Amino acid sequence: MTESPRLHTNRQTVSLSFETSLIQSCMRLEAPDELVLDYTRAMMGFLLFEPAPVSVLMIGLGGGSMLKYLHRHLPGADLTTVEINPGVIELRDDFHIPPDSERLRIICADGAAFMAGPPRTYDLILVDGFDGNGLPEVLCSRRFYQHCRASLAPRGMLVANVQADTTQTLEITRRLSHAFRACVITVESDEGGNEIAFAGAHAVFQDALAQFDARWATLPAPHQDTLAACSSRIQRALMKMPRPHPR
Repeated sequence: MTESPRLHTNRQTVSLSFETSLIQSCMRLEAPDELVLDYTRAMMGFLLFEPAPVSVLMIGLGGGSMLKYLHRHLPGADLTTVEINPGVIELRDDFHIPPDSERLRIICADGAAFMAGPPRTYDLILVDGFDGNGLPEVLCSRRFYQHCRASLAPRGMLVANVQADTTQTLEITRRLSHAFRACVITVESDEGGNEIAFAGAHAVFQDALAQFDARWATLPAPHQDTLAACSSRIQRALMKMPRPHPR
């Protein structure tokens, strides 16, 4: 990984980019644990399927926005983040990322290689491994998604950030559908530009649809604020989900 991350600061925010001008991560200085970018809020849609995952794996650190949010709001979760770029990890203090602890660790490694032999299974895998050129092929290959599925607990979920409206998006959806036997839904992020894919066991999706309103009502206020703009899209996508392919 040769790209050097670039830090941009002003009176209100700190943001991260690579060689392009595209912002990869952004933090408000007055609220460092808040999710600023709309796609990160959409990725928290997993809370409507599993509000209290015990083991969470994240592929891609960036400015640690999702890691900080989960660390603050899911105190019972064990959090592992795999980041390939050591330069990104070196910026953790600039983004107020908590130090490694008994329940939080950041590992400098290739995410695809890590998924080929992870040390445990996970209730939730979040994949947000964009670099300056987009989504690397190794993080959206059919083999990678098969490794993710094998690394999930029986009712676990994969949530992946995919750039919207590209030929790659369609191919990625097909690969996910194959790996998860069609138990996949996709939702555009709040402001467009990113497609968020949710994949898991069919029973998890069925339960989420049947209990959607009840689950929404029991979510803590911070989660409701985070998901306010995308929750209805998730519900509509669940209603349109096809039946799973037979084994």
